Amino acid sequence: MTLRIRPDLDSLPTYVPGKNFPGALKLASNEVVEPPLPAVTEAIAAAATGINRYPDNGAVALTEALATALGVTTDQIQAGCGSVMLCQNLITITSGPGDEVLFGWRSFETYPLATRVAGATPVQVPLTGDAVYDLEAMAAAITDRTRLIFICNPNNPTGTVVEAADLRRFLERVPDDLIVALDEAYIEYTRPDQAHAYDALELRREFPNVVVLRTFSKAYGLAGLRVGYAVADPQVITALGKVHVPFSVNSLAQVAAIAALGAREQLLARTDLVAAERGRVTDALRQAGYRVADSQANFVWLELGEEAAPFAAAATAAGLVVRPFAGEGVRVTVTVPTENDVFLDFARNWIR
Repeated sequence: MTLRIRPDLDSLPTYVPGKNFPGALKLASNEVVEPPLPAVTEAIAAAATGINRYPDNGAVALTEALATALGVTTDQIQAGCGSVMLCQNLITITSGPGDEVLFGWRSFETYPLATRVAGATPVQVPLTGDAVYDLEAMAAAITDRTRLIFICNPNNPTGTVVEAADLRRFLERVPDDLIVALDEAYIEYTRPDQAHAYDALELRREFPNVVVLRTFSKAYGLAGLRVGYAVADPQVITALGKVHVPFSVNSLAQVAAIAALGAREQLLARTDLVAAERGRVTDALRQAGYRVADSQANFVWLELGEEAAPFAAAATAAGLVVRPFAGEGVRVTVTVPTENDVFLDFARNWIR
C-alpha cells in the first residue's frame, strides 16, 4: 500500500544531528560542556510542578524580559522552539512554489531543507576563498523571485564573519521589501576587530527589513530546552505569530531562558575561555599543516576536501565525534582545554 505522501519529499535528505556513542568525546554539536547555573536549574525545578498545564503560548514573560534586555518593544520579539523553527517560519511566511530563498553555501543545513519543504527553491551562493559569505555575489543573485535572504554570521559550519562595511553595502542594495535574516546563533562568541564589528539591533532599526535571529542553545547552555527568538519589525512578528506552532516553546524553556537572561554576565563570561581556546586550537592546527578558517564561533572548520570523511571516521575510531561534511571539511567544537588537547593530539597524529 502506498499512502498519499508528497512524492517530492523522496528527494529530501533527513537532517542528520551530530552523532554520539557511550564514552565518546562529543565535539560535533557545538554544545557547552558546563551544566546550567543553579539559578537556571532552580527555575526549572520550580516550574516543573506546573507542567500539567499548557505553557504560555505567547511567552509573555520571556518576551518582556527579552525586550528589556535588548532595548526593543515587545511587539518586535517572537520566541520560538529554537531559532531553527524561526528560520523555518520565516520561509513559511515569505516563500512558496516558484519563490527563491537565497543564502551562502556551505552554511546551516536547515536553510535548503526547510526551503524545499515549503516548495520554494534554495539558491546557494558559494562562499569566498576564505570561507566567508560572498555578499557581492549574493547581491548579484537577487532576482524578482527572491523572497528571503539568510546571512549566517558567524557562519555555521565555517565560523567566519562578514565585514561590517560589506554587510552595510549589501543591505543598501537589497530591495527594502525583501526580508534579510541575520542568523546570529553564535554571536556571543565573537570577538570582532574594528572591520568586523557591527550591532545587528542597530542595523535592524536602520533597515526595517532585517530580522535578527538568536538562540539560548549555545552560549546560554539551553540546547536541550530549545528556545530562540527573533527581533523584527512588528509586521514580521505578526506574520510569524500566524504560523507559530501553538505551545511549541514549553514552560520549562521559558522560565529557564528568563533565568539565563538574569545571569547573562556570568554565562557570557564563559565564552571568554572558549574564545581564547579557539585561538589556541586554530594556531595549533595551522602549525600542524591544516587549513583552518578564521572562526568567531565556538568551533573550528578544517578544510579537508575529500579527506573529510576519512578524518571523521578515524576520529570516531579514536573515540572522538566530530562533524564531517563529505568532500568539504570537518567542524569541531571548541570546549575546554583538556578536551581540546585530546582532539589536537589526534589531529597531529593523523595529518598526512
